Amino acid sequence: MPFPASPATDAPSPAAAPGPAPGTTGAGPSAAPSSLDFTAIDFETANRFIGSPCAVGLVRVRAGVVVEERSAYMRPPRTRAAFDPGNVRIHGITERTVAGHPLFDELWPRIEDWILADDADELVVAHNAAFDMGVIRAACAETGTRHAPLAYACSLALARRGYDLPSYALPRAAEAAGVPLERHHDALEDARACAGIVVDLVRRSGAGTVGALLAGCGLSVRRLAPRLP
Repeated sequence: MPFPASPATDAPSPAAAPGPAPGTTGAGPSAAPSSLDFTAIDFETANRFIGSPCAVGLVRVRAGVVVEERSAYMRPPRTRAAFDPGNVRIHGITERTVAGHPLFDELWPRIEDWILADDADELVVAHNAAFDMGVIRAACAETGTRHAPLAYACSLALARRGYDLPSYALPRAAEAAGVPLERHHDALEDARACAGIVVDLVRRSGAGTVGALLAGCGLSVRRLAPRLP
């Protein structure tokens, strides 16, 4: 069963904003990306346990343009399935919302296949990548699910180097990048904003590529370390 397409994927739209940088989870760096190609990702979680994903949004960027999007609800791991009222207040997703949707461990292999479909070394970017990579790592550990050693970078780290803002939270950084963010904590909207930030920062810097931007900021691509047996 293919990873479901977002309704917004019918008409690819240009990404209009800033750039990527490393996060905090994982081992050594990989070769820096040589183009403005990457996938932005965002998760929402059901509760305070980081490995309780209930929604994901993904945005594929090629040559600085959004070419494809995906989004999906999922049920968190069975052992961490409770929905905390505080989380629900933030994103509006409830147990009823995800009822009938796949469990994380049923959906993750299809998400990963989609991310890596064009390039086995696809760069994944998230705003505060430590959180989103932590979601993957913890949910996979909780369910005994394998994940690839994903190459990743953090748009929050890049925004801190590329903008002068009172806050580098996603709404402020997206505004600086000229990217509309009307529904913060909607996973797909947040992934779009992240993508826009990366593109904007690359263009502002004149770096030309994500790899050059990272190097110019003193940053490098990180790897999501595989779960130890």
